[in-house]
Amino acid sequence: MPDSQRAERGIIDTSVVIDLEQLEAEHLPVQLAISAITMAELAAGTHATPDADERARRQDRLQRAEAAFDPLPFDADAARAYGRIYAAQFASGRKARRVRALDLLIAATACAADLPLYTRNPADFQNLHGLVDVVAI
Repeated sequence: MPDSQRAERGIIDTSVVIDLEQLEAEHLPVQLAISAITMAELAAGTHATPDADERARRQDRLQRAEAAFDPLPFDADAARAYGRIYAAQFASGRKARRVRALDLLIAATACAADLPLYTRNPADFQNLHGLVDVVAI
């Protein structure tokens, strides 16, 4: 897809950051952004494995993300958007324990910034129609 058909800017979630090197640029926005929540997930991920090799890979990924991105903050606008995002999930009847809170915080950041959200896990963001443009890749 030529750059003229790609979104100018979009937020990539943690699943996309993890797979970024394997993804074709044509499926991504021209300018990538991430949420501070994604950076937190990456930081936590380095401690979430007992395997030393995997921990080193995760640390490397975190350091590359820190060098490449200035994350969008979870600010007052995102907090207000989170209320709408949470309400949409609650109204859908989706069980709270099946909804990952961090995913909803990332979606709220995208909503507040009025940016599409690119993910490898679109099911994590279902029922957000009209709030966030979720792009599955």
